[in-house]
Amino acid sequence: MNRKLILAGLGILVIAIAVFIANDLVSASKAPQVAVEKTIKSVFSKEAKNQTLGVKLSSNGRLTAQRRVELFSEVQGILLLKDRAFRAGQIYQKNDTIIAIDDTEFKASVQSAKSNFLNALSTTLADIALDFPEVYDKWNAYVKRVNIHLSVPRLPDFESEKERFFISGRGIVNNYYTVVNLETRLSKYVIIAPFTGALSAAAVTEGTLVRSGQNLGTFIENGRYEVEIPVAATYASFLAIGKPVQLTSLGGVNQYDGRVVRINPAIDQETQMISVFVSVVDSELKEGQYLKTELEVRSVEDAVEIDRSLLLDSQEIFVIRDGALQLIEVTPIHFNENTVIVQGVLDGEQMLAKPLPGAQINMPVKVIAP
Repeated sequence: MNRKLILAGLGILVIAIAVFIANDLVSASKAPQVAVEKTIKSVFSKEAKNQTLGVKLSSNGRLTAQRRVELFSEVQGILLLKDRAFRAGQIYQKNDTIIAIDDTEFKASVQSAKSNFLNALSTTLADIALDFPEVYDKWNAYVKRVNIHLSVPRLPDFESEKERFFISGRGIVNNYYTVVNLETRLSKYVIIAPFTGALSAAAVTEGTLVRSGQNLGTFIENGRYEVEIPVAATYASFLAIGKPVQLTSLGGVNQYDGRVVRINPAIDQETQMISVFVSVVDSELKEGQYLKTELEVRSVEDAVEIDRSLLLDSQEIFVIRDGALQLIEVTPIHFNENTVIVQGVLDGEQMLAKPLPGAQINMPVKVIAP
């Protein structure tokens, strides 16, 4: 009996010790709880200042020469070697010879036609002296002016119908216009520079047999260029000839001043855009170069310009009031590449200057001094 009591007491004691040890281990495994302080995010702010802002349309365009001539041959012959090689990049001053084609054979036929014309005049002078003595001196002076090595002079004016019929009947008028026609064709063996510029392309070389209608190259004026930019049809009423345009190289290094010189009156049916042509003058520019254009089409009053990332899809932006974020509705007017012009912000309102991840209404924030 005593033995059973002793064993029961020992069991209870062991259980009590085990429970004590277990509770002690559980308490030891629990880390002490530290009070977490509520953090306040720091933000940059920008004070709203309403002002009149220009709506600028940005686009990229490729320069083309304002004046360019596609060179074609109207005659056939061998391209002659001149003092300057006919190559791309070759510069010519106004009235310089760009191309000369061998005209030896054709020039001989022109000389022959002039000789025939002179002979017809000479044989007719005697008849003029008999039938029209009052105009003999005029025609005699004209015959002396005709030189087969020079361009044929213009025929004298007829003083009567009889004189005109008489001269025409002798074949003088017909021979005259034959010579004029040949001289005109002879002039096509030489192509003269209509302005100072350079060859941007050369399709033939010296010694080449040039055929009638063959493309010879392209001649452009240096320093004067145009760029075509598309503008939304909604801005058509704000466009005008002479509007200034700012042009910038794609690297942003150089800037150039341009102006609107032409506006296409037709709207592209697919894109609903209008083509605007901008003129820019600068010797550093090259044809084919891409430039960024910025055209101011209108002005917006009582507006501010903010980063596009600050405008929410709900047409709202965050402002800071009493140390906490609040949302206000705004009206977007125009979207630029990185910014947006909006209306509806009060002067002096503290706006977020940079986006804040996780921003929400009534979130406490601390403004960092700029």
